[in-house]
Amino acid sequence: MQAQTFHTFPAPAKLNLTLLITGKRSDGYHLLDTDFRFIDLCDTIDIAVRDDGVIELLNPMPDVPADSDLTVRAARLLQQASGSTLGATLRVHKRIPMGGGLGGGSSDAATVLLALNRLWGCGLSREALMQLGVQLGADVPVFIFGKNARATGIGEQLTELALPDAWYVVCKPPVHVATGPVFQEFSQRLLTGKASFSIMRSLSGATQKQNDLQPVVAEIYPAVKQVLNRLSEYGSPLMTGSGACVFLELANEDQANKVFHSLSGEMTVYVAKGLKAHPVSDGE
Repeated sequence: MQAQTFHTFPAPAKLNLTLLITGKRSDGYHLLDTDFRFIDLCDTIDIAVRDDGVIELLNPMPDVPADSDLTVRAARLLQQASGSTLGATLRVHKRIPMGGGLGGGSSDAATVLLALNRLWGCGLSREALMQLGVQLGADVPVFIFGKNARATGIGEQLTELALPDAWYVVCKPPVHVATGPVFQEFSQRLLTGKASFSIMRSLSGATQKQNDLQPVVAEIYPAVKQVLNRLSEYGSPLMTGSGACVFLELANEDQANKVFHSLSGEMTVYVAKGLKAHPVSDGE
């Protein structure tokens, strides 16, 4: 094998600017109505093409076998679907906190699919890559879709969303929130009348920004509630996804930096700018 030349690709985090639970299918999947926004808080992935067909991850996470890592699974899935005989050496630099509802793992997988589709010369369409992505996780397709989007159904029905410029302060409480139990608790609350499905948005798409999972997570995880209360001193914060991260939208960078500096001694906090589109194209 020849000496490896690495190419570096960003994998942006996402925020759910609103997250409504609108129903539940007979197979147990919840129906969603959510707005995804990409932000410039990014992991980065170094990729070198190999000619021996091997997929190698140089820095697997502790306690996660490399074969189970989403980036390795994504590369092998594309290899199988495209018939490519090439391989890849991967190195992931994590900046997006895990277990925070920011989609870091899904974004990493999507970036590998987008980048290798180009580097291997596979020529798969964006739609074909999205079909591969859904096999890896529900949030992977939106990153391949490549635009800020409104998602309905179980998250697979995507419509491009035009969003104004904005800055965000994103706070990570010191807890890891597992998605499955949060949805299970929401379902239990539906049975007891402590929660209800949200009404679908109007045709204009207008809705008050809310996250139907936020009350559940704030009750189970006091640390999330504490961060929500602290950020509410500066505006109207919202939890993203199923948690644990909480964000506040601000009009400009100066406002975001002021909030950041007031909180940075108390908790893990980031300043991020909203993106218009995913920074990696699909190679078309």
